[in-house]
Amino acid sequence: MNLSRAKGWQRLGLLLAATLAASGVGVGPTSAEEGNVFMNMLKFGGTTVPPSQPDDTDPPYCPTVAVPEGGAAIQSYAGRAGDGTSLRHQVTIGRLARECAKLQDGSVSVKVGVEGQVLLGPVGKPGRFEAPVSISIKAGDKVVLSRVRRVPVTVPAGAAQGLFSFVEDNLVVPAAMARDYDIEVRLGAAPQKTAPRKKKKPAVSATSEDRVAAPATDAAE
Repeated sequence: MNLSRAKGWQRLGLLLAATLAASGVGVGPTSAEEGNVFMNMLKFGGTTVPPSQPDDTDPPYCPTVAVPEGGAAIQSYAGRAGDGTSLRHQVTIGRLARECAKLQDGSVSVKVGVEGQVLLGPVGKPGRFEAPVSISIKAGDKVVLSRVRRVPVTVPAGAAQGLFSFVEDNLVVPAAMARDYDIEVRLGAAPQKTAPRKKKKPAVSATSEDRVAAPATDAAE
């Protein structure tokens, strides 16, 4: 390569460097990607970095767990139903809690916690029992999903009651219903249809705990 050609390449290199510097394009390995037009084209489809999108920090809609009328207790009798003197045992729901979390597709994952007890009646005996608990997600009169848990409960010898608790998770509410749905817990089989809902205020918290009042019973303490 002769001297004149070398000087020509040198002048071309200086001109290219000046052009890149004027356009804001870095030429060294320490250049930030935000200032590299070529990299921005590859990553964002344009010459500039798009503004960052704000995170969705709003809490998910998480309604209070409802227990329908007659769904908080079930009884077992040795004789005529409703006769307190022939009551074997009664299953009741105690405390309820729920937690809701947003999923990436806009749906909501609901977790429900249930506590309850089995109380022996006048003719009841200690032993193993079963508490059938139904958990439903509903939109209006439509049951979106429903699960039944048959929870084993033990009343020890010499005791009059036994406690149970469990958590049911991954109850997914579709994105289209994520702002208008109900959570229902009851003892026994879940209903297929429900009456129209009453209007309610949106829940602010994504977690909650409630206590269900135990119904009156003629069982001996």
